[in-house]
Amino acid sequence: MSLTFTNTTTAHRSAMITIKLKPNDHFERAITKLKNTVIREGLYKELKDRRYYAKPSKRKKLKREEAARQRVKDQHKDIRAALKDEENFMQ
Repeated sequence: MSLTFTNTTTAHRSAMITIKLKPNDHFERAITKLKNTVIREGLYKELKDRRYYAKPSKRKKLKREEAARQRVKDQHKDIRAALKDEENFMQ
């Protein structure tokens, strides 16, 4: 059984998402796999962003805020990695 989904929203190009299932798999499993693939590919976020029109200034502001959140996440990740390296070095 194969389930396909065509994405036409990103950069005006068509991409095909194919979900392959084993013969014994249930339909619910296909839906779950499709959902996870759509989230992983970033289509879910794009659909949420395109739900309503956002003025260009609002889009820029949101993009800046997202970048700031990502920088904080990256800093925390670097700090955790440094602490882990320091722990391993002491042992």
